[in-house]
Amino acid sequence: MNNSWRTTTLGIVTILTAVLNGAKALLDGDLSTVPEVGSIITAVTAGIGLICARDHKVTSEEAGAKQ
Repeated sequence: MNNSWRTTTLGIVTILTAVLNGAKALLDGDLSTVPEVGSIITAVTAGIGLICARDHKVTSEEAGAKQ
C-alpha cells in the first residue's frame, strides 16, 4: 500500500459498499428491487479515483512524485 493509506482505504470501502448494496438488491428475493447499475458504476469510479489519489498529508517526495 502506498503512503496515501487514508484515501486508499476510503476508495476500497466505497467500492465494497457499492458492490455489496448491488448484490443485496439482486439477491434479496424480491423481484421489484433491482440494482441501480448507474449508481454502482459511479461509486466504483469514485472509489478508483480515491485509490489513485494522494492524501493531503503526504508530500510529493513521500509519494514519489518529486525526486
